[in-house]
Amino acid sequence: MTSELDIFVGNTTLIDEDVYRLWLDGYSVSDAVALRVRSGILEQTGATAAVLQSDTMDHYRTFHMLERLLHAPPKLLHQLIFQIPPSRQALLIERYYAFDEAFVREVLGKKLSKGTKKDLDDISTKTGITLKSCRRQFDNFKRVFKVVEEMRGSLVDNIQQHFLLSDRLARDYAAIVFFANNRFETGKKKLQYLSFGDFAFCAELMIQNWTLGAVGEAPTDPDSQVDDMDMDLDKEFLQDLKELKVLVADKDLLDLHKSLVCTALRGKLGVFSEMEANFKNLSRGLVNVAAKLTHTKDVRDLFVDLVEKFIEPCRSDHWPLNDVRLFLNQYSASVHSLDGFRHQALWDRYMGTLRGCLLRLYHD
Repeated sequence: MTSELDIFVGNTTLIDEDVYRLWLDGYSVSDAVALRVRSGILEQTGATAAVLQSDTMDHYRTFHMLERLLHAPPKLLHQLIFQIPPSRQALLIERYYAFDEAFVREVLGKKLSKGTKKDLDDISTKTGITLKSCRRQFDNFKRVFKVVEEMRGSLVDNIQQHFLLSDRLARDYAAIVFFANNRFETGKKKLQYLSFGDFAFCAELMIQNWTLGAVGEAPTDPDSQVDDMDMDLDKEFLQDLKELKVLVADKDLLDLHKSLVCTALRGKLGVFSEMEANFKNLSRGLVNVAAKLTHTKDVRDLFVDLVEKFIEPCRSDHWPLNDVRLFLNQYSASVHSLDGFRHQALWDRYMGTLRGCLLRLYHD
């Protein structure tokens, strides 16, 4: 008796997205099988537990082999061992470099070093994210940082070129790299209400306006060793910010500035009397933050200072967000009417970014 058997042979590497997610989340094969069983896959497919175990192990082996290529995504595109369609390659890369909000919030602004890596056990326990997943995410942050830290040009473009990430994910990584490089404090209790998205928004503004790359200040000497254009704050700009102190040190300028703002906003703010009474304190807070940015520690404490000097006082007086917006817009613009003030461009570069950050950080 003869039997006929149809055989199909193909060389396309099959990727099960659900199993890939389980692998990325750090589950062992046995845990992944248990979760797949719980999802009802055996009933849906008619497969046996043994087949499911074998299928899961096979996928895990494939992912382990792909992982070294995912460390340098262009290699995945150019290798010939795994036949993976381009759309699937993009999915593998994007999901491998995706990260959990809860995890990034714990390490944002910290040095991407062995010291921080030792804390991953505690972070795993606190966030409920598996230790294996924490390690993958941390190693991804560190890998991207190491690759782009010596590069000139756009931080986002460099990340996209070398890691083939989507624009949104590349911008998120640019924020992570920027914060790690400048070591901004994000872990203090008074900053816990802020999300990664809040900090990433501010990072993008600072990269666009406060770095050397923001103003295209390339060195005149081609042999000069200049720090990374988008990663480092413009030190000359930070030094110049001390010139803004005249706005609060000169009583006549301070009084005139207050008068201009109050005249423009009378009848438009629900918290006008509170603003008028607290104007000088708020102005001193905003200007003094600028004047202190020449010191590394004060740069690191930028967000702590913004919350303490501006956001908390406005919150305590119950300012609605729209009143904060009206105040900051008028506060910034009125400086252009101060005849005795000679640093308009510097002011605009500083306050343009600060205004955007404050409006994002202010949650009424």
